[in-house]
Amino acid sequence: MTTVTRSKSMLTRAEKAEQIKKNLHEQGITIRQWSKQHGYPDTEVYKVLNGERKGLYGRAHEIAVAIGLKSVS
Repeated sequence: MTTVTRSKSMLTRAEKAEQIKKNLHEQGITIRQWSKQHGYPDTEVYKVLNGERKGLYGRAHEIAVAIGLKSVS
């Protein structure tokens, strides 16, 4: 079986979200702590990371950009 590794820019949205969660965990930061530090409701941050909010506009977009899920557009 061949393992394919993709660059960070080629990750799917779900893979990026999982990587962000992993990075926060490795830093000892919970999603709730991150959301409080950045002034966002933790429920909205969870929704963005779990794909319930796409982050196309509004606060969901701000969250996606701030947490590193999307680039500024």
